[in-house]
Amino acid sequence: MTQKQKKQITAITVFSIAFGICPAANAMHIMEGYLPVAYCIAWGVLCLPFLVTGFMKIKKTLDENRRAMTLLAISGAFIFVISSLKIPSVTGSCSHMTGTGLGAILFGPCSVSILGIIVLIFQAVILAHGGLTSLGANAFSMAIAGPFFSYGVYALCKKCNVNRRITVFLAASIGDLFTYCVTSVQLALAYPSEAGGVLASAVKFLSVFAPTQLPLAVVEGLLTAAIVICLESFAKPELKSVGYI
Repeated sequence: MTQKQKKQITAITVFSIAFGICPAANAMHIMEGYLPVAYCIAWGVLCLPFLVTGFMKIKKTLDENRRAMTLLAISGAFIFVISSLKIPSVTGSCSHMTGTGLGAILFGPCSVSILGIIVLIFQAVILAHGGLTSLGANAFSMAIAGPFFSYGVYALCKKCNVNRRITVFLAASIGDLFTYCVTSVQLALAYPSEAGGVLASAVKFLSVFAPTQLPLAVVEGLLTAAIVICLESFAKPELKSVGYI
């Protein structure tokens, strides 16, 4: 990229982050203190292998290819911005996009676990969005499960020779939806229904998320595809360096 193009991307990123920060965010990360202590610990421990692997993978990527730093920063900023924007739901709750599909496509799902947990810590501390006690559960659903599913969809579509931009759209949107499926199961495990148990509780939580999350997933897919189109125009060498092109 030229210096002018780098400055334009930096300016857009800074503007987007500033726009994304809001004084109070009650979007559907699992909030502080909502999960029992045992579940908080269990989800946190479950995240550790992915985080260690992700850290090692990012370190190896940057050691071998410094060009990847720009794309890594854009991926992290994209996660922060669109996962910070809460969208009121018709059910009285709030939902948000995740933004993890882009990073999963470019760097693989393990790397996104590091980007995701950094974003979740900032959001919990600065925006009161999510929480530190629920950090493990939120990281597993948004920064691990969602990216892995996105990458799986991307790899499958690529193998089937689906159009690359449609592949990006499907990977990002379906990964977003899967994140909320995992969150619903997490909540259901902690608070099973007295009548129908975990399954009935998960269905109830999903029914709360669905009216808002379905259109948001489509929007996230379109935004991710648009970002990739821009990168293909202005950062083709960087995309080649990470193996996307």
